[in-house]
Amino acid sequence: MPEIALFVEDHAHYLFLKALIHRLSVEYQQEVNLDWRNARRGHGMVIKELHQYLRDLRRGRNSFPDRLIVATDANCQGLMNRLREITDITQSVGIPTICAVPDPHIERWLLLDSSAFKQVFGKGCDMPDKKCERGRYKRKLVDAIRASGIDPNLGGIEFTDDIVNAMDLDSSANVDASFQRLLDELRAMFREWQRKG
Repeated sequence: MPEIALFVEDHAHYLFLKALIHRLSVEYQQEVNLDWRNARRGHGMVIKELHQYLRDLRRGRNSFPDRLIVATDANCQGLMNRLREITDITQSVGIPTICAVPDPHIERWLLLDSSAFKQVFGKGCDMPDKKCERGRYKRKLVDAIRASGIDPNLGGIEFTDDIVNAMDLDSSANVDASFQRLLDELRAMFREWQRKG
């Protein structure tokens, strides 16, 4: 069974990737083992622990995974800057790496499909704009859920699995380049493993 080592900056990234990978795993009939290496304390800690993990791999302290996924928000740094930062760190190790970089924030991905939102909450959401403002999409997610009559306990991320499973992935990817990039890379990974299987 292929193994994926994952570094994510917070619980929202963890929940989103876990749901999306599980959904694709079922779709492609390919089981995978997810090795969560980091799921807390933001971008800086992801980069720090990624460096340490890769150093340990080079020293033979861990076995090499089949794939590495690094998830961090683009924030105001921009998608390309985040991608470059991650690939500069991982390219020397030779592990195929997927960068999951929501632009600008992970909560925006949860708002991409109004129909999925309606399926989960009984009421759709507005298509999110694209602005770099700290907390903007967290507020939009909470507001959209509250508009349906539900008061989210964890800022809305507790519904991530339901939203991801209801999403029209292709339509969502068509309206967000950062999500399109991730979806394309994950599907290519599963197709590769399917061929080898």
